[in-house]
Amino acid sequence: MTVVACHRVAVVHGEGAVRVRALDDVSVGVEERARLAIVGRSGSGKTTLLHVLGAIVEPTSGSVEWRANPSVLTSSSSLSDRARRLLRSRIGIVFQGSNLLPHFDAGENVAFAALASGADPATATGLLGLVGLEAKARHLPSELSAGEQQRVAIARALAQRPALLLCDEPTGHLDGDTGERVLDLLDALQRELGFALVLATHDSDVAARFDRVLVMHDGRIISSADA
Repeated sequence: MTVVACHRVAVVHGEGAVRVRALDDVSVGVEERARLAIVGRSGSGKTTLLHVLGAIVEPTSGSVEWRANPSVLTSSSSLSDRARRLLRSRIGIVFQGSNLLPHFDAGENVAFAALASGADPATATGLLGLVGLEAKARHLPSELSAGEQQRVAIARALAQRPALLLCDEPTGHLDGDTGERVLDLLDALQRELGFALVLATHDSDVAARFDRVLVMHDGRIISSADA
């Protein structure tokens, strides 16, 4: 069953001489429990594609459909503001930097995300337990290692129990061993919780862990292959 699908999507920024086509005629579908890696150099369009899949960026042309309920794929053009907010509550996003609120401890960061999405903030402790950080719930981000901060960011993204988890270079600023542990954690959480996982990376070794790999260049998908 399809979770989200793009159909001939383009995203254009600016006008005239500064006009940039960030995405160009991109079509891709993501199925339930999918494991999809998007590979490309900086500027290839992979982050923009994640933002389109996450209902953050509206396409300039083309269409996007999300499964807003179990039986219906809903087009982006037909979403009300309320429906779009509800849709976003079912999509988790992990960025390259953890982007944690610096004056909130780990538990508060996760609880705030749960509250903002309409979920129970009391789930924060359990989610930190899932990523192995329950004992550090009262630590500020500055008191955590980079890997621990990213694990808190993953727990925060899972606060609303999303059907789709989007990760933008989540290991890009981590050392090799820490990055591997974060990827192992994502693997384990996906097996346990059953979300579809889409990860953008420039690292072919990271992409090799996934079932399907899209390669992007200049805003276009230039190859798609199953592992």
